[in-house]
Amino acid sequence: MRIVSADEAVSGIQSGQQLFMHGAAATPSVLLDALCRRAPELHDVKIVHMHCEGPHPHLEPEMEGHLLHRAVFIGPNARRAVNEGRAEFIPVFLSDIPRLIESGLLPLDAVFANMTPPDEHGFCSLGTSVDTMLTAIRCAKTVIAQLNKSMPRTLGDGFVHVSKIDFGVEVDQPPYNYDRGEVGDVERRVGEFVADLIPDEATLQMGIGAIPGAVGQCLDGRKNLGVHTEMFTDVLVDLVERGIVTCQRKEIDCGKAVTAFMMGSQRLYKFVDNNPMVEMRPVDYTNDTAIIRRFRRMTAINSAIEVDLTGQVCADSIGHRMYSGVGGQMDFMRGAALAEEGRAIIALTSTAADGQFSRITASLKEGAGVTTTRSHVRTVVTEYGVAELFGQSFRERAKRLIAIAHPDFRDELTAYARKYHEL
Repeated sequence: MRIVSADEAVSGIQSGQQLFMHGAAATPSVLLDALCRRAPELHDVKIVHMHCEGPHPHLEPEMEGHLLHRAVFIGPNARRAVNEGRAEFIPVFLSDIPRLIESGLLPLDAVFANMTPPDEHGFCSLGTSVDTMLTAIRCAKTVIAQLNKSMPRTLGDGFVHVSKIDFGVEVDQPPYNYDRGEVGDVERRVGEFVADLIPDEATLQMGIGAIPGAVGQCLDGRKNLGVHTEMFTDVLVDLVERGIVTCQRKEIDCGKAVTAFMMGSQRLYKFVDNNPMVEMRPVDYTNDTAIIRRFRRMTAINSAIEVDLTGQVCADSIGHRMYSGVGGQMDFMRGAALAEEGRAIIALTSTAADGQFSRITASLKEGAGVTTTRSHVRTVVTEYGVAELFGQSFRERAKRLIAIAHPDFRDELTAYARKYHEL
């Protein structure tokens, strides 16, 4: 490994090449900024990454023709570029991204990583995001790394030896913070209904946001919960510190909170630093349905943009407008459904845009993607209750979903259901 400046590190990137960039809170912004400084002399350099925090200068309109983002999951700062056609979206399950890289279908000329400086044995920790990085580093022709003094040293399967790194750039830049959002009264009611479905000794998967935050607040009294999730957040830190999450009754990885990446506050990053309880694993382990189903009481909690009266779940687009991506929802929904006493939950507020739109809909919007099919959906929760859909006909599903829709929209949903589902 050669220690160089950021500008020197990216000087070998050539027009037409494709690189993979570390994601979530670990966005390697120093390297990205250096690449953007070179952009005017480059053409058609493709940058593949999942959701990344921080500024995205490579997505500015003036980068068109020079740098092209190819998203395998769309973050908030990439939505405009994707929907304006200045960036591309590749729909893929999170668990399949390593295979996409290994197969050569997503060839990589370089990888931008953000990791700890090497320890006394020459190993660097990938810190807040392991996700697909080990595969990307193994398959890329050139590995360029930020050696970051402020990156927490996380444990598990997320170490890279210096012999695998071509260029190292010394930086001191804390991982990006992520605000989980305020828990309001509506989210609190959703959280209460979801919490009622979680038994002692359940193993949890949940994401970030107000509803997972609300669920965490409502779990007092639960005992020996475990964690097997793609994303680790401040909510899970709270549950560990309250003695609710112990991971001591997990069927595999006993005593370990297993995750692929983390996003949250600096408190979270301090908690995971050198913490043997938190074990980082790649997404082709965390999101493998064969692994997920081994947890007897696996409980997956995911959200949606809308759910139609047959149970189709859209979580990645608002009509034709792309919003996020497939991610790991189906990985965990299916894995939890296959577990012996598993729970696959879609939790959402009943309305959007300050009550203007119902999120329980007669049908999905034109152009909307089906993230979780109606054959895979099991349990849907809003602030008005719980709809159990597994094994139910279209008629019964419509009745149950209308019952948890906002009252302002129930009449029009009922009229539609009477026309199409024989209510």
